Amino acid sequence: MKAKRTKPRRFAASADGHPMNSFCAWDGDTLVLNILGQPNANRDAIGKAKGKQLQVSVTAVPVAGRATDHMVRFLAAEFAVSPSAITVVFGRFNINKQLRIRLPQNLPSVIAKELALSE
Repeated sequence: MKAKRTKPRRFAASADGHPMNSFCAWDGDTLVLNILGQPNANRDAIGKAKGKQLQVSVTAVPVAGRATDHMVRFLAAEFAVSPSAITVVFGRFNINKQLRIRLPQNLPSVIAKELALSE
């Protein structure tokens, strides 16, 4: 029996290509986030860090990228930016995502704490 070959997980890398040590990091004025999404949740919420990913729950159903679109709108309000300031780097149709948020005006407490620790 052949062993199942799995793809390595892709996590955020800094602008110079080095892997991130956390679920979030700055790349200039852009915040890079590794997300573990939970669609079809009871409420929209930013959760705790789980390894090198931040748990984010949304109420939207995971059909044709709608949950990711809903997550982008939810996070845009949380970071006080327009939805167009958020780019989905990968994971539009997957629970493992990477987002880039250009010029966030507000940082949720879990992210602010993590960034303060990494300085």
